Amino acid sequence: MAQSSVQTTNHITGSRKWFALITVLLTMFFSSMDQTVVSTAMPTIIGKLHGFSLYAWTFTAYMMASSVTVPIYGKLSDVFGRKPFYLFGLIMFGIGSAISGQAHTMTELVWARAVQGIGAGAMMSMPRATVGDIFDPKERGKWMGVMGAVFGVSSILGPTIGGWITDTFSWRWVFYINLPFAVLAIIGVIFSLPKVRAEHRVKVDWIGSALLIVGLVPILLGFTWAGSKYHWNSPIEITLFIGGIIVLALFMLWERKASDPLLSPELFKNRIFSTSLILGILVGMTMFGSIMFLPVYVQGVIGLNAQGSGWVMAPMMISFIVGSIVSGQVMSRTGRYKVMAWISGAVIVLGSFLLNQMNVHTSWTTVVINMVILGLGIGSLMPMMNVAVQNAFPYSMMGTVNSTQQFVQSLSGVIASPIFGTILNKAFSDKLSHTLPASLKQFQSKLSGVNPQSLLTSQAQHSLAAEFNKLGAQGHQLYLQLMDAVKTSLTFGIQRLFEVGLVFAILCFIGTFFLPEVKLKGQEYFQTSGSTESGIEGHESKERKEDN
Repeated sequence: MAQSSVQTTNHITGSRKWFALITVLLTMFFSSMDQTVVSTAMPTIIGKLHGFSLYAWTFTAYMMASSVTVPIYGKLSDVFGRKPFYLFGLIMFGIGSAISGQAHTMTELVWARAVQGIGAGAMMSMPRATVGDIFDPKERGKWMGVMGAVFGVSSILGPTIGGWITDTFSWRWVFYINLPFAVLAIIGVIFSLPKVRAEHRVKVDWIGSALLIVGLVPILLGFTWAGSKYHWNSPIEITLFIGGIIVLALFMLWERKASDPLLSPELFKNRIFSTSLILGILVGMTMFGSIMFLPVYVQGVIGLNAQGSGWVMAPMMISFIVGSIVSGQVMSRTGRYKVMAWISGAVIVLGSFLLNQMNVHTSWTTVVINMVILGLGIGSLMPMMNVAVQNAFPYSMMGTVNSTQQFVQSLSGVIASPIFGTILNKAFSDKLSHTLPASLKQFQSKLSGVNPQSLLTSQAQHSLAAEFNKLGAQGHQLYLQLMDAVKTSLTFGIQRLFEVGLVFAILCFIGTFFLPEVKLKGQEYFQTSGSTESGIEGHESKERKEDN
């Protein structure tokens, strides 16, 4: 079963492709589950390591390391094959997991998470590219749906497994549990992925890679800290954004003259590629604007606990799975995707509109229905755009275009989090100042600038109740009035988020009409080759024919 011959492409054929597919699904399952498992265990980790001030960095270090490496892995894997970078990513992820489990301070854990992130960059880009190595675009749609299902199931199981491991064994095992999965995936990669040797001598764009990293890191830091650690207009934030933009401008200038660029500017001249990137950002902002703070709404307004909030979110993930499978099947059977993109965009708008209708009296069943509708639309559109982009370029460029698309989509989450957090906190504070009864105005200064999410924990509410009980017989009544004002203000703030999410949803729907369609290719896709420029020009010519 081992691959002894050396290939000039990453194409996987024969029975080996099924072992490769199993490896891909295994990698996706444990890497995506890792995020939710760690999130669940983090409160315990903070208590054990006494490092609340570095809490955000455990996610920031991971996110930054993985985001900046995705396009680098994608480009290099097109030339040297997926196998070495897949193995490198799995090994680095395993090493990072082992070090994380051994961490005795939060600083050690942050550095270990950065090592994990370096490996995660390959695990984010290689599985999706490997599916493209196995199946042609027409087949790929239905398998992208299966990949979406694996992601959804892991997201649902992650919090439960994370809590069980933390309570039953130790928080350290939420990292150690990755190691046996990583070993199995490494074995699968060794035996199922081919060795690839470039047909011609290639010069690696190390300068471009360095400029991309140096430009992205300060911008990612700026978005991570904005609205929480520093104000958006603070000197530090302005310096980070301007400095990052200047370096990225140098990166783009360098790429225009590089002999073998990391990200060829020619890619963005392809209408399918550029339109899909814009749609990816819009659907990502819609998703984060509507979904990121839904647990806050469910806990703070409806009144469910954290576990109940998790179960309410599960139906949305199931609908995400159903949407990806349905759209994948339609694409595989028809070879078309444009009409399905229109329908998906319309469903996203409908789901976002329904979320906008929710208020302080909305029941949890209505929330679930609205989330299911939104999940169907997002779940069907996201994998569809991935297949459309892969189909629009020669097979020899798949890793590059795939990783670039994924990189841009991941940035939408980084950008959305601080922006929507700032909107929520500002709207909450403004509404609270007008909602508080006169008898509670004396407490407004204590709540000024408080993150509304911090008021949702049972510990915070018990602490507040204890303070009001000191006021005597009327203390409890005053506490209830305060929490009612907090709930009303929180609803107002989240409604502002839903409104912004609806705007992005409408723009996304409009954008689907600008997405060109090229009929999905069959096995002939693997015979296409050529340089970046000739490949793009040939496919743009075909776009025009298809549109006419």
